[in-house]
Amino acid sequence: MSTLTFWKPGTAGPGSTHDRETEEEGNVVQSAPSHGFLSIQAQRERLPIWQHRQKLLHCIEKYGVTIVVGQTGSGKTTQLPQYLLESGWASEGNIIACTQPRRVAATSVAIRVATEVGTLLGDEVGYTIRFEDVSDKERTRICYMTDGMLFRETLIDPLLSRYNVIMIDEAHERSLYTDLLLGILKKIRRKRPSLRLIVSSATLDAKAFLEYFTSGTHPDDATIVSLEGRMFPVEVAYLQESAPDYVRKAVEVAWSINLQHGAGDILIFLTGREEIERCLEELTELLPTLPRGATQIIPLALHAGLSTEEQLRVFNVAERGTRKVIAATNIAEASVTIDGVKFVVDSGFVKIRTYNPTTFLASLSTVPVSKASAIQRTGRAGRTSPGICYRLYPESAFASLPTSTPPEITRTDMTTPILQLKSLGIDDLMKFEWVSAPPAESILRALEGLFAAGMIGDNGLLTPIGERVAECPIEVNIARMLFTSKDFNCGEEILTIASMISIQDAFVIPDGAPGAIAELERRKFTTEEGDHLTLLNAYNAFTKYGRSSSWCKAHALNFRAMSRAVSIRSQLKKYMIRFNLPLQSCEGDAKRLRQCLVSGYWRNGARWVADGTYRSVKGNKTLYVHPTSVLFTRKPRTGWVVFHEVEETKRTQIRILSEIEPDWLLDYGHKYQHRHAAG
Repeated sequence: MSTLTFWKPGTAGPGSTHDRETEEEGNVVQSAPSHGFLSIQAQRERLPIWQHRQKLLHCIEKYGVTIVVGQTGSGKTTQLPQYLLESGWASEGNIIACTQPRRVAATSVAIRVATEVGTLLGDEVGYTIRFEDVSDKERTRICYMTDGMLFRETLIDPLLSRYNVIMIDEAHERSLYTDLLLGILKKIRRKRPSLRLIVSSATLDAKAFLEYFTSGTHPDDATIVSLEGRMFPVEVAYLQESAPDYVRKAVEVAWSINLQHGAGDILIFLTGREEIERCLEELTELLPTLPRGATQIIPLALHAGLSTEEQLRVFNVAERGTRKVIAATNIAEASVTIDGVKFVVDSGFVKIRTYNPTTFLASLSTVPVSKASAIQRTGRAGRTSPGICYRLYPESAFASLPTSTPPEITRTDMTTPILQLKSLGIDDLMKFEWVSAPPAESILRALEGLFAAGMIGDNGLLTPIGERVAECPIEVNIARMLFTSKDFNCGEEILTIASMISIQDAFVIPDGAPGAIAELERRKFTTEEGDHLTLLNAYNAFTKYGRSSSWCKAHALNFRAMSRAVSIRSQLKKYMIRFNLPLQSCEGDAKRLRQCLVSGYWRNGARWVADGTYRSVKGNKTLYVHPTSVLFTRKPRTGWVVFHEVEETKRTQIRILSEIEPDWLLDYGHKYQHRHAAG
């Protein structure tokens, strides 16, 4: 392995002013603290936020909205809710909520804070994420949750009356539900002025949030508090020229760091699961060549497709003589802080979801990161000691990056959010106070789709089925399948399919000879109708014969993913029972089952063409089958399919397909579909 040459701006070493960059995010310590010899209270008092404790509590008492700006490791996420608890804000049964854009942050921070408070997780401190509630209605006083979960709670309790203080953390990430929550909370505060909001933000966005919360209200109702203090300096190094294969380059850099530098974990930022797995595989292949006496490497992954337990492994402290090399998506960029990381390797890319309202297709695209994200990533190296960030691109490329990533609300399908807003009684979307308004076409197409699906009526108000679908914790199209399953007598099967498509990668198909064996195992579950029924077979076999990791390994299934599907199914089953949806079985009738699928996927129809690709019904876009599909190597008998989602890599790929009859798009799809479109 060759020695790598990076160019570092300026000539001074780590700690030089020229080499530092200021990270404006702010978060958190996780599981095991690095200063093990200090008492928990001593560790808390070492955090930069400690000296601002009284000022923060004063501002929260005086102002309705407090916007907190804190740098990396300042302790906002872990400490502020504890200060509020200690000051009596959770008395008389009230709860302090802290929202996170990602579930790994909600769970890991809750674990840390429960330790600091001295309580069992789920007792005084708990968390709530989709399909998982580790909190107690009577005893929990601090609850960490995803922003989507708190938004969903407004559907049941529109004034969020259980909460005295709500902290919206990582607001600068501008996730869809963070933006919607901010709009709802501004509205709630007009009726509940005693409710206190804390908005945790990066500096660049703080003034914009201040203007948002003071427009149309009392100008003295919000304030900004800046938390000075930075934990440790970070040196930044650039490549002389961009790497053509940044995954391989990341492996080379991590390997060189391990050979050339002392203790400290390595955090590699990549764009998705496939890149992460490839990176760790290449790293694992190199392990036998480590020189005697060299630091041993522990390769770990961190992405949204992992179970909570797997995600939390990255927070375990590496044993003496070893170092963790963590390959992560931008999940590790701001939402979580991993103690012990001294080296960051930044690929310079991120995968974001973009929705095209004209074609109704949402795709995952790999794009360069923003400057704000690059700075956030750099800050991950300076949490517990001085660190180094290796950017796998030239300094000139950094200068040309966009300032920030567009808010998610401007590039997402608004169908489900609009259904939920209408469920809250917000029928005039033009009057809703958006932090950033979604494109007009996205709103228009969402309303058209909801009307076509029978969720809203001619008057623009929710229909009875629309009101019920809005309560389900899944996307509108999947919920619609559950509700129409009664017409096809296939509630049991659709419930299972809805659970299986909520997890990622049920099958484990490695490369090479093991992959060939695994593929043979998968074929035991495969049906010629496509992926949805194949997933159904895999689930049924798992619950009938398996439920063990050894059985899953022998049949090329991901045990943790399958276990999560069982948990999700039990949660969704409660909604089926609540809405009196019959849990009947179609007794193996694949035709009825696929007709029911069309009732949810009517916008995701595609026809096969002679070159082996597909054309979308809407927009006539060229689509390729994802290699993981059972339809990857063969033509559907009818020439038509519906698909679950689109992924944009080097080309536009569709995942989880089932073959259908074209007429079903008209019979079970929506009333605006013209017959010639399927002709």
